[in-house]
Order: sequence, then structure tokens, then C-alpha cells
Amino acid sequence: MIETDVLVIGGGPAGSSAAKHAALGGAKVILVDKRSEIGAPKRCAEGVSKKGLAKLGIEPSPRWITKEIDGVRLTSPDGTDVWLTEEEIELPEAGYILERKVFDKHMAMDAARAGAEIRIKTLATGMDKIEDGFIVSTESMGKTEEIKAKIVIAADGPEGHVARWAGLKGSAKAKEMESGVQYEMVNVEFDREAVIEFYFGSCAPGGYVWIFPKGDDIANVGLAILQHKATKPAIEYLDDFIAKCPATKNAQAVELNVGGDPVGGMPKKMYDDNILVCGDAAGQVNPLTGGGIISGMTGGMYAGQVAAESIKEGNHSKKFLKKYDKIARDDLSHEIDKYKKVQEYMLTLSDEELDNIAHAFQDVNFEKISTTELVKALVKVSPKALLKLGKFI
Repeated sequence: MIETDVLVIGGGPAGSSAAKHAALGGAKVILVDKRSEIGAPKRCAEGVSKKGLAKLGIEPSPRWITKEIDGVRLTSPDGTDVWLTEEEIELPEAGYILERKVFDKHMAMDAARAGAEIRIKTLATGMDKIEDGFIVSTESMGKTEEIKAKIVIAADGPEGHVARWAGLKGSAKAKEMESGVQYEMVNVEFDREAVIEFYFGSCAPGGYVWIFPKGDDIANVGLAILQHKATKPAIEYLDDFIAKCPATKNAQAVELNVGGDPVGGMPKKMYDDNILVCGDAAGQVNPLTGGGIISGMTGGMYAGQVAAESIKEGNHSKKFLKKYDKIARDDLSHEIDKYKKVQEYMLTLSDEELDNIAHAFQDVNFEKISTTELVKALVKVSPKALLKLGKFI
């Protein structure tokens, strides 16, 4: 049997962040990931903010950045565009489009450099509670092994099982799980190459369509929907959009990605004796945008730090580990809760109402733009939004 202080299950950005910070804190750390290559296949549109990377102390690298973004285009169902670019306004949440296959791998490399042991192609198949820790059963290329850990960090994504094995509730109910599908495409025709584009309305019920440029004529083109709001599978909505959109009607797909986004917010409890939960597995996702790279890595950082403190103190109880829940919630819950309310409000809007808001936005003088500034503008132009969202601004 293998023994370790901390076992991180899941090698995405949240898991690598947790492993890195636990190792930096002096703990013996093993990170396991079921995939043969960390970062593949990718599961998201690959956008991050500059501010988010800076908060995590991550220096941007041309190795994993495909495009720097300097603007946003919002398009309503009738084709009305709202352009928000650095030429006219301040963009505090401007950012980058990543190459996730490279970024995720580099984050895992950072964890390894900090002292964590990385085990790829290793699937966690079960977990048993012992007096002060867990014994986790794993399978790797036909070989089974058990790992004894004082603390397990569950970073196994929205469909993960680890938290449930420990008796904790998952991050999202079925109705709060967005279905996402995306193509990486070539021959995309951009109006402006460094602008990310969002399309709203019945083209993506309960969500939106995105076009994220990756340089030259390449882009991620995808959508996320709430399936209970939809009348057909997500990929059919996407194919219909691509066929009609001038930017993509002549484009060709070279990669297909599918996945789920938990947009219900964080569960009531992200810890118990000997276990912490972070990333998508803990609903650390913006419910409005579905973005979770930075927030998941932030949760992972806190989980790793508290796990290392727990090992140093020799106290792995839920009373001690509750510290992680408090720190993560204090940092992340305000934004997540606010954007959950905005998402719920957006679900009530018809295509006509979305068009009216886009028309009204033409007369708004934006000085700077971020998700928060957009919500403020929304409240100004929509009495319905003021009633629903005024207290969150």
C-alpha cells in the first residue's frame, strides 16, 4: 500500500493548484488523473482574465496563450450588436484565450516542481474511510493499487464521484447542469480578430453561444444550454447556429469537445473529516458565464494550503478543515451568488426582451466594462432587472 499525506484526485487546473500549494506547504502529495495526457481532451472555451491569473501569481506564457483579447461583442436575437473594445473603454476583465491542453499540463508541471508526485492514467475506483483518513482504490493500465491518505482533495470535475463516496452532496442538481458542446474551427471569418463574441436568446436556451478567437482564422465555437429549457440536443443548436452565422458558415471543425457546467453555485458543505472538495466538483463556477478556470484554481489553492496546515498540525478533522470552506466561500461566494441571480433573471427574458435591452445599450456610455458593469447597465435600462437585481449592484 502507498501512503501519502494528501491525495488529490483530478489533474485539471483546480487539482493541480491544490497539489502545488499542498506541496509548497510541506505536505507529501500525490496527484492522480485518469487521463493519459493531462489537459486532453479540453472541456471549455479556454478564456481567462488577466486579473485572475495575477491573483494566482501565474505569469502569462506564450506557450499556452493563443490570443490576447481586447474586446467583447454581445449580439441579441435580432442581430443587434453591442461592441465593447479597449479602443473606447477600459476593460478590467480583458484576458487571454488559452491552449488548455498546454496550460493544464504546465499547471501540473508546476505542481510537480513544487514536490507533488503525478500519476497519470490512474483512475480512482473507490474509497473507504479509516480512522484518520481514507484508503483509495486505483487502477492503472490493468494494475490495481491502494493509496492511504490522511487528506483527500476531490477535484474530479462536475461528474465526479469522490465527494459522494465521502458522503458529501454533489455540486449541482440535474437542472443546474449546463450541457456544453464546442468545435475548434478553421476558416472562421472575424469582424475583429481580438474580440470574444457572445450570442443570446433561443439559439441557446438557458445559455449562450460563444466564438472565441485563437489566432489567424481559428476559433472555439460552442454553446451551453440548460437541457430542460431546450427542445433538442445541444449539438443540434450549435450546428444550426454555425450554418446561419456569417462568421462560421464556411468554417470547418477540426475538434469536438463536450462537457457539463455546474451552474447552481457551491454546495452547503465542501469539507468533512479528512476531505476537501474544490473546482467544478465544488461548483466553483460563474453561473452566468460558466467560467471556472480561475475560480477553480483559487479554490484549489485554498484547499492545498489548508490541507498542508492540517498535516503540520496533525489535525485532519472537519472542525479544522472547515477553515477551507470559510476562506473559499469568503472569496468566491459573493460573485457566484450575484451571477447566479443574474443568470436566473436572464432565463426569464424572451428574445424580444433581449433585443430591447440590446437596443437600449446603444445609448449607454460605457467608461469601463466588466461583468459587473454590464449588470449595472442592465439595471439602468430594464425596470424588470432593477426589481430583480438592484440589491446586488
